[in-house]
Amino acid sequence: MAELTNILHVEDDPDIREIASIALGNIGGYTVVQCSSGPAALSKAPEFVPDLLLFDVMMPEMTGPETLTELRKLKGYENVPAIFMTAKAQPEEVEAYKKQGAIAVIIKPFDVMTLAGEVRGHWEKAIREAKPNVIPFLQKPGKSDARTNNDTPKTAGG
Repeated sequence: MAELTNILHVEDDPDIREIASIALGNIGGYTVVQCSSGPAALSKAPEFVPDLLLFDVMMPEMTGPETLTELRKLKGYENVPAIFMTAKAQPEEVEAYKKQGAIAVIIKPFDVMTLAGEVRGHWEKAIREAKPNVIPFLQKPGKSDARTNNDTPKTAGG
């Protein structure tokens, strides 16, 4: 069975990127590549095919759902599991995000100490439930294991 090790995180707020980096990288032990926008994620995509995509929903230039749609067109990204993060989480909105291809929606603000476990839990649940958009990815041989740096420096507050 595949293992969750590499996460592509797309978030426009530098403070949230920093907190997520601590939660997922330092606490969770994942390799996290962060991008500050949808276009930045699209330019980073050829270098890094992650095990999981983690998107902010509301971003300037391209929303999280728009970024996911564009990434799905790229080789290697067709079936990568995706999670959206948002403060707008009415049940109908959550359902809409799932229809757009998300395996889960994480509500902001999130707990820095539990984010990595929550992400892993959603990942494992998707595997157990054998979601059709996830299983082909997990069985795909020769996934890239490239490790790259963030497109923005990791500094508190900016």
